[in-house]
Amino acid sequence: MSDNSDRNLPPAAPIQPEAPLPDHNPPPVASAAEPQTTRAPTEPDVPTANMEFGKSSAPAWQLPDDAPWKQIWRVFSARLQSLSDQAGRRLTQRTLKIGVSARIFHPEAGAKGLQGKTLQYLEESIAQWVMSRDVLVLMIPTVNTNGMLHPSKIRLRDYARHLDGLVLQGGADVAPQTYSQTATRPEWGGDSARDMYELELLHEFVEAGKPVLGICRGCQLINVAFGGTLYQDIASDLPEAQSHVNDLYDSHRHTIQFPPGSSLASMFPAQATPLVNSIHHQAVRDLGRDLRVEAVSQDDNIVEAVRHTKSRFVMGVQWHPEFHRAGGAELLDCTPILDSFLRAARETRF
Repeated sequence: MSDNSDRNLPPAAPIQPEAPLPDHNPPPVASAAEPQTTRAPTEPDVPTANMEFGKSSAPAWQLPDDAPWKQIWRVFSARLQSLSDQAGRRLTQRTLKIGVSARIFHPEAGAKGLQGKTLQYLEESIAQWVMSRDVLVLMIPTVNTNGMLHPSKIRLRDYARHLDGLVLQGGADVAPQTYSQTATRPEWGGDSARDMYELELLHEFVEAGKPVLGICRGCQLINVAFGGTLYQDIASDLPEAQSHVNDLYDSHRHTIQFPPGSSLASMFPAQATPLVNSIHHQAVRDLGRDLRVEAVSQDDNIVEAVRHTKSRFVMGVQWHPEFHRAGGAELLDCTPILDSFLRAARETRF
């Protein structure tokens, strides 16, 4: 049953739309002198240069007239320079390896133990003197490619190739037969076996362009290697000469002087008559080819140092520089000789 209570009410008034609220920020009114324009939608900034289709502006690092081959050449040159610098640092900073010839102890007849064996050794002071400049010292043994017990293909040439320099240490006399003479007394017979070993070693280093420093016997061997001869005994062959050896051994000393043009004179400009030790009874007699006298004893003019003029550095000194520091401050400080030798080793190890 329906509800008829609203039949007698008057009809409802139509609903009017709500009036909009007033705008508190009305748009500016354009003046008659300023025509209105429409702003385009915002777009990202693009380079204005070289706007043609398919092209872009050159990088900032590129030169205006750069061609591709120029860029490639610069990259190649920079890489080559970097590799060269790295190789140079490795070569100059690599520790030097200096070989020292061995002294040889020959077995005594009937002896047992070590005295019945062939021994090869070096004197401690020579190794310590060379190592004082932070280089590696290696004693070079004799080689015997025809050995029955332990054959080997290693040669002395291999040592000359892989080492940076050679020191010939002192020791036994050079045998007179090595320079085509006969010993005038049995005790001056020398060590011909060691002569052959060291002469081959010396020539291999010279041919390899490596520096050589001879000490005492080493100085005499350098002279013989280039065709020179020796006084077998200074006291017998030159009785007017001063004593060059006595019971004081390395405490025995005398003064030397440098002839004009000597490279030692330039190493020791403040030393007019330096003092050195003297432990030798043999000495240079006839000078070998292409050798120059670098020093002589002051009182009797005995040759005390020689140098090969056709080599970068091949020098022999008659005294023992490795004993000088222990001998006192009055003895010649031979560090410049060692430094010159090692400098040549660095320059020729390529």
